[in-house]
Amino acid sequence: GVAHSAVAPAKKPVSLPLQLGLASYTLRKMNIDDALAVCQRLGIKHISLKDFHLKLTASDAEIAEVVKKCKDAGVDLGSGGVIYMKSEAEVDAAFAYARKAGMNMIIGVPQHALLPYVEKKVKETNIRLAIHNHGPGDLVYPSCESAYVRIKDMDARMGLCLDIGHTQRIQRDPSADLKDYFDRIFEIHVKDVTSSDKDGKAIEVGRGVIDIPGFLKSVVKKKFLGIVSFEYEKDDKDPVPGLAESLGYVRGILALINAG
Repeated sequence: GVAHSAVAPAKKPVSLPLQLGLASYTLRKMNIDDALAVCQRLGIKHISLKDFHLKLTASDAEIAEVVKKCKDAGVDLGSGGVIYMKSEAEVDAAFAYARKAGMNMIIGVPQHALLPYVEKKVKETNIRLAIHNHGPGDLVYPSCESAYVRIKDMDARMGLCLDIGHTQRIQRDPSADLKDYFDRIFEIHVKDVTSSDKDGKAIEVGRGVIDIPGFLKSVVKKKFLGIVSFEYEKDDKDPVPGLAESLGYVRGILALINAG
C-alpha cells in the first residue's frame, strides 16, 4: 500500500499585523448597500465613505440610516473623504457631517489659508484631519511633504493620509515618506500604479511599479496603528475582481511578514 503522510494539524486563522480598510471611492458606481456587501464578502472591517455613499448634504436622518447600515454590516465607519474645503462654511459643514456620523477623522484637502480655521475645529471637536496628497498636477498638496511643512507646528491631530500611488507618481519613495512624516500619518491609501510619473495609471496592487512588499515591511516595522485602506481606482464599473486580487496580494505579504 501507499504510505500517506499525516495531514498537517489545523492552524489558527492568520492574525495580520495591520488593519485593512476600504476607501469607498473604489466602489463609486455602487450604492451603500452593495458597497457594504462587498466589504462583508472580502472581509473588510473598516470603511472611509466618499460622498457617493453618504452625501455631504445628507439630513440627520439619512446620516443615521447609513451609520446603522455600517454597524449592522459589521463595518467600522471611521472617516469620510476625500472632502475638499474651500471656505470656512465648507469646513464647518465637513466637521458637522463627520460629528453626526460618529467619524473620528476627516480625510481632506483644505485650502492652505483655511488650515488655522481647520485647526480650531479639530480642537473643538476632537475630530482629526488627514490631508490627502494627490501627486503631480495637484497645486494644493502634491506630496506629503507639501502638507507636512504646513501642519508640523499645529495641533497633533492635524495629520496626513499617505497615498502611496500619488507619492510614487511624483517620484518620491513611499517608504521614505512613511519614515519622514510618520508622526503625522493617520491613514494610508494603498494602491499601485503603472509608472513613476504623472502618466502612471491605477492597476491591481502587485502588478505595478511600487515596491509593495518593501513598503508593507516598513509599515509593520513602524508599528502603524491606523487603517491601511485600499483605494482601487481602476475598473470603476467592475472593481471587485481587481480589489479582491489587491487585497489577497497584500494579505499574503502580511502573512509572510508575520511568519518572519
